[in-house]
Amino acid sequence: MRRLVIWLAAAFVTVALTLLIFCPAAWMASFLERQTGGRLTLGDAQGTLWHGSAFIGGAPGQHDPVTPLLPGRFSWRLSPAVLLGQVDLEVENPSALSQAIRVNGSWWQWQVGPAAITLPAERLVGLGAPLNTVQLSGEMRLSWAPLQMTRQAGVIGITGSMALELNDIASRLSPIKPLGAYHLALDWHGRQAQLTLTTVKGPMLLSGGGMLNDGRLRFSGKAEAEAGQEEKLANLLNLLGQRRKEGDKTVIALEFK
Repeated sequence: MRRLVIWLAAAFVTVALTLLIFCPAAWMASFLERQTGGRLTLGDAQGTLWHGSAFIGGAPGQHDPVTPLLPGRFSWRLSPAVLLGQVDLEVENPSALSQAIRVNGSWWQWQVGPAAITLPAERLVGLGAPLNTVQLSGEMRLSWAPLQMTRQAGVIGITGSMALELNDIASRLSPIKPLGAYHLALDWHGRQAQLTLTTVKGPMLLSGGGMLNDGRLRFSGKAEAEAGQEEKLANLLNLLGQRRKEGDKTVIALEFK
């Protein structure tokens, strides 16, 4: 009986280690979906949890395929030391990332190294309405300084700053191309981020500020056309919000609550 128990225990440990060593990279997809509230997932995941690759896409519906949101494939190397509570992760994608992202720390607190990621605005249609209606084009670049991240009660908090640059943005709903270039600053404090939107150049001018709190956006701003461009931008501006008067000018109120 004792030998049988020892044999069963050894077999269990062997099977468990085998599963850990060879667990498929596809397991990462469900993790990403949980962390992003079902907005993102991994497509065509290959390799293992420890060394694999996949593309990032919008989480599909019941019968929809995964739509790539970012160019290229992301490859990762995760140290098995994570089983002992130490996180050592490196993520690469030469097509989208300015440099490899290093993540170091523990299960509950870690640091994300500085980098930048480039996203063609055309890929945003995969996130659904209203972006699939406006159909933006141009280039988006999200950069960040080193970020401190903590996990408490299943929720991730961030400390640090990010910047989203939107260059040569255009829309199929406007005859003017490009509409302009814009800068969105995000200042993270835990589960909240202070937002500030400014226009780098027009002819469509956007400005405003707000707060991102637990994934919920509160934003108040305005959109307007440069002098002489009001008629050409009228249709697009009307889709963005309600008209209001500011002195002798008419602007579009950008309100998200």
